[in-house]
Amino acid sequence: MTFETEFVSNDQIQGCTTRRIIVVQRNDPNSDAATNSRKLLELKELARAVNYVVVGTFVQSRHPDRKYQIGCGKVDELAEFVESLDAEKVIFNNPLSMTQIYNVSEACKCGVIDRFQLILEIFAARATTRRAKLQVELAELQYELPKAKSIVSLQKKKERQGFMGLGSYEDSYEQDIKKRIARIRAELQQGVGSEEQRTFRHEKGFSLVTLAGYTNAGKSTLFQSLIEEETVVRDMLFTTLSPTTRSLTVNRRKMLLTDTVGFISDLPHWMVDAFRSTLDEIFMADIILLVVDMSDPVDIIQEKLAVSHDIFLGRTEGAVIVTALNKADLIPEEELQEKLEVIRDLSPAPVMISAKSGEGLTELKQLLFEKLPTWEHCRISIPTSEEGMSMVSWLHDEGIVHTVEYGDSILMEIEARDEIIQKVQPFIMSS
Repeated sequence: MTFETEFVSNDQIQGCTTRRIIVVQRNDPNSDAATNSRKLLELKELARAVNYVVVGTFVQSRHPDRKYQIGCGKVDELAEFVESLDAEKVIFNNPLSMTQIYNVSEACKCGVIDRFQLILEIFAARATTRRAKLQVELAELQYELPKAKSIVSLQKKKERQGFMGLGSYEDSYEQDIKKRIARIRAELQQGVGSEEQRTFRHEKGFSLVTLAGYTNAGKSTLFQSLIEEETVVRDMLFTTLSPTTRSLTVNRRKMLLTDTVGFISDLPHWMVDAFRSTLDEIFMADIILLVVDMSDPVDIIQEKLAVSHDIFLGRTEGAVIVTALNKADLIPEEELQEKLEVIRDLSPAPVMISAKSGEGLTELKQLLFEKLPTWEHCRISIPTSEEGMSMVSWLHDEGIVHTVEYGDSILMEIEARDEIIQKVQPFIMSS
């Protein structure tokens, strides 16, 4: 068991006296120390993302205790730690049962949550649109559903003398949750679906490029650098929750670039399901721009790449994957080459970049252009008339006009998607 008091600056404490927390992690015996350290660091980063101030760390190696998660003999020590540091809340990295949450909170006299509840807090804080708020509520209900009976039992524990059944309470509460889940799912399914959105955008001449990858890999920074526009970029997890889309033109080809919520390790299936409509922005893209943090240890990079490809497998509609190896400028050349050799099979079409400095972005844009769906070239001859001039203007909007020659007729060399080529079919000149 280790106890550590975290250094907290005056700037952090100011205005945050009611947000002081202690993070707790129970490690399995013989588990990998480096992995445990990474998970604990990620928990602290998650806490920081919702403006908590970590004032203490509590770590124990042992098998899980059914009643408290950590050893029952250590709960009193944790309670003393909470009191001495004036902490408002304890956040466990391990998933907790409702009974464990209740027991630890009773012992420590403060709020107790686990990692998944913390992630839900972040999502709730970031949600701004109606759809995002519904997704957060759905995730919360999905988390609560299997715990419904325990929740009712613990809520009523102080209201009854002795032992008595709560079947009617439990059944009613569980049914209410299920009904609300059904209503939210129905509302999320209403409106324009992803396939219809994709078709509509294609009809308007846009190819779809989606940024994907783990939280804090630099997706939002890259998004801002590519579109050359100020968007929210902060050094914390889950900066992006609702997808953000902007237009991007490369070599006169129009794209819609979308920044999406980042992946995170060990998300339970109920949380992935709740945010599936957000992930649909990834699955419906023509190109997936997978952003990788090359400053991570190589085994972590391998794991994140493998999980990302597993998420894409069978869900994408033939999308091309381009891998942006971000923060490459932070790594010595020899180490970078070693990492590239290890991840070669997991990083299709790789480009080394620095989203922050702009290094490699020209090469990345060119690669995106090369991976776009192929447009057809043709030469057309249209009448020199008012209708013909309108068609010239329309073709400039809907495709790429390489040459225009005005005479008895208007000769044009154009490049466009199939829908446009079909419409100008009567005017196409034979080779």
